[in-house]
Amino acid sequence: MMPKSTAIITGASRGIGSALAEAFAVNGYRVVINYCFAEREASLLRDRLAAQSLEAEIFRADVAKRSEVDTMTEFCLKKYGRIDLLINNAGISAQRLFTGITEDEWDRMMAVNLKGVFNCTQSVAPYMISAKSGCIINISSVWGIVGASCEVHYSAAKAGVIGFTKALAKELAPSGIRVNCIAPGIIDTDMMKCFSAEEKECMKQEIPAMRFGRIGEVAACALFLASEGAGYITGQVISPNGGFVI
Repeated sequence: MMPKSTAIITGASRGIGSALAEAFAVNGYRVVINYCFAEREASLLRDRLAAQSLEAEIFRADVAKRSEVDTMTEFCLKKYGRIDLLINNAGISAQRLFTGITEDEWDRMMAVNLKGVFNCTQSVAPYMISAKSGCIINISSVWGIVGASCEVHYSAAKAGVIGFTKALAKELAPSGIRVNCIAPGIIDTDMMKCFSAEEKECMKQEIPAMRFGRIGEVAACALFLASEGAGYITGQVISPNGGFVI
């Protein structure tokens, strides 16, 4: 019997990450749920999956710190013996006038949203190259495609993730590894809590689908990109955004 596929999903304690972890666990993956601060949420997710006889473990690591990322990779290999899928989902966001962004805020945004992708990917890449197989999915944002006012540092980091994806896909394809990117539009997550009902309604008016995206719809994209049906797809950016950007 072939061993189950194993996935590391960063920032998986809540929001899109939680939906990703649950979707892949339900579809037969053994999942390492990475978190940095939200231990309670990560534990509850693990317990909920375990109650369904699904395999998942939690692991705390700040993706901006390479030593912690390498320890997470070692944990996964020791626990499950393989890494078939890496989803770089961990990220932070902030709204700030460009002239008000501090150097520390810029550095932290890049450290988590871009360097974190580098750290996690470079940590697992040697194993995948040796295995001659693997799938990497990077979560960017529609703002990485078109840019967002008052989110220059966030948009720049997410645009970097897109460039990273395209370049790495070319480099790793001969080793049988696919690298793709999902750039969600406006998704109904906790990040939207800072907006009023009126502001949210105005946003919806700008979306042809007339609604925000659902976290499950992002997870469905990831499931497809990780599937055999997407075996000839690499270096691509899929943006589930309801027609907001076409």
